Amino acid sequence: MIINYSHHDALFKKFLGEIDVARDFFNNHLPPSLRNQCHFNTLSLCSGSFIELNLRHHCSDMLYSVRTRRGKGYIYCLIEHQSSPQKMMAFRLMRYSLAAMQQHLDKGNKRLPVVVPLLFYHGVRKGYPYKNGWFDCFDDNALARQVYNHPFPVIDLTMIPDDEIKTHGRVAMLELVLKHIRIRDIGTLVGDLGTLINQWQPSFELRRSLFRYILQAGKTFDSQLLINKLKEQAPLFLEKEEMMTIAQQLKDEGRLEGKKEGKREGKREGKREGKREGKQEVARQLLLRGVNRIMIKEVTGLSDDELKLVSD
Repeated sequence: MIINYSHHDALFKKFLGEIDVARDFFNNHLPPSLRNQCHFNTLSLCSGSFIELNLRHHCSDMLYSVRTRRGKGYIYCLIEHQSSPQKMMAFRLMRYSLAAMQQHLDKGNKRLPVVVPLLFYHGVRKGYPYKNGWFDCFDDNALARQVYNHPFPVIDLTMIPDDEIKTHGRVAMLELVLKHIRIRDIGTLVGDLGTLINQWQPSFELRRSLFRYILQAGKTFDSQLLINKLKEQAPLFLEKEEMMTIAQQLKDEGRLEGKKEGKREGKREGKREGKREGKQEVARQLLLRGVNRIMIKEVTGLSDDELKLVSD
């Protein structure tokens, strides 16, 4: 249950903070079909903040969970306390519901809980003037139901034959490269790429980005051979000098990153060595004072072999 926190809501939050009061609230206001699914003796107040920072000025961090009659699982009951009607209220409730679901996953759960949004209204105007259905927030209600009431489309390149991909017009170049970027020698795609490039003549920026990606992500062992193949199959692809420049830039970037990683690893190793030497010095001083070896091992975390080196 999420409660909008304003001067009106302080009293509401105080009351709903009592489990017995909250139980009576849900028993009276949940729709019967949902109420019958709940074991209200398991109703509990969850701790922790789960609302996105940009939403916290709208609501507090109170959330209740309750076990269902279908076995292990939870229904989260969410309340928006409102004194003035808002046309997009259902959209706000949906955002709160998704935030509660994310918190549930963050706790290590593998499936989403059902979140039941409730709108608690006590405004000046009698009768809430707006519909409170999620789909009523859209200009095209029917289209929204078509999209969100069905599984989302999956574009699975791994299951689309290459011959079909090549009929996809200007996006075929992108799809073909992404599908095969992990093959051992992406140079085998050069023929098909050349045909597509000559056919659709993508912009210079697209051609350069495509080539850079192939060199960065692909398993091309001989960039010079790849450059020659591309230039032979697609004269319009890039100037050979441009491709050579890109290849050299990537090599330089790789060397630079390698040097940086080497320095980082050197610093980490230095810190580890420093800590080890510090422990050894502590152990040496304790040995000189006649402290029991078992106690020294517990204090320093040194092994028997490491302690032996210190005492020798």
